[in-house]
Amino acid sequence: MARPVPAWKAALLSLAILALFLGGWELALTAGPGAGGPAIDPEYAALLGQAAQQGGRTPMPAPSQIAVRLWELLRDPFYVRGPNDQGIGIQVAWSLGRVLLGFFIAALVAIPLGFAIGMSPLLNAALNPFIQVLRPVSPLAWMPLALFTIQDSSISAIFVIFICSIWPMLLNTAFGVANVRREWLNVARTLEAGTWRTAFRVILPAAAPTILTGMRISIGIAWLVIVAAEMLVGGTGIGYWVWNQWNNLSLADIVIAILMIGLVGLALDRLLGLIQGWVSWQE
Repeated sequence: MARPVPAWKAALLSLAILALFLGGWELALTAGPGAGGPAIDPEYAALLGQAAQQGGRTPMPAPSQIAVRLWELLRDPFYVRGPNDQGIGIQVAWSLGRVLLGFFIAALVAIPLGFAIGMSPLLNAALNPFIQVLRPVSPLAWMPLALFTIQDSSISAIFVIFICSIWPMLLNTAFGVANVRREWLNVARTLEAGTWRTAFRVILPAAAPTILTGMRISIGIAWLVIVAAEMLVGGTGIGYWVWNQWNNLSLADIVIAILMIGLVGLALDRLLGLIQGWVSWQE
C-alpha cells in the first residue's frame, strides 16, 4: 500500500504549478508577438455594436488584468443596477439556489425509489428498461418540453437539474441497498427485526457511503448543467452572466466566471465528501 503524501508537499507542488502556469500566461501576452492586437475579427465585432467593437480591440487578458477585474467584482458582488446588470455574487446565488432545489427534489424521489428497487428484484427488473432508456438522454433535451409545459424559465431550469440529478442517486442507492451483506440481513431476521427497522438500522447505514457517492456525482453534473441551461433561458444566473459577458466581449469576466464555477463546484463536492466521510464505516 502506498504511503500517504503529506498535505504540505502536495500544496507546495500545486502552488508551484499554478505559479508556473500564470507566469507563462502573463509572459506570453506581454512579451509575445502581436500582443495588444485585436482579439476577434473587426467585421464580426462591428456586427455586435459599439461595445463589441471596443472589446474587439482588447487582447486576451493577462492574469494581472484578470486579478484587477476580479477585485473590482468582489468589492461589490451583490449590486443591482437593473435586470441585466447585477453583481457576480447574485448570479452565483441564483444558480446555486436552482441547483440545490432541483438536487434536493431529486434526492427526495431517487433515494426512496432506489431503496425500493434495491430491496425488490421484481421491481428492479420492471423499472430497469425505463431507467436505461431515460438515463442517457441529455438533460438539455428536456428543456424545450419544460419551457412549453411549465412556461417559466427558472422553474424549467430547476426541472432540468432534477432530471440530471436523479439518475446517479437512484442507481447508486439501488446498488448499495442490493449489495448489503446477506449475513447482516440474516442477523436482523434472527433478531426478528421488522422491515422498517431493518431498513433504517441495517440497510441504510450499510448503503450510506454508496448513496453519498451518487449524491456527489449528481451535484457535480447538476452544477455543470445549470450553466448550459441558464445560457439557453437567460435572465439570471452564472450561465447567463457568462453568455452576457461574451456578447460584450468581456473576456476577463468570462475567465472570472469560469474560476467561480470551478470553485463553487469544488466546494459542493468537498461538502458532500465531508458528509460521506462521516457516514463511512470501516471493518
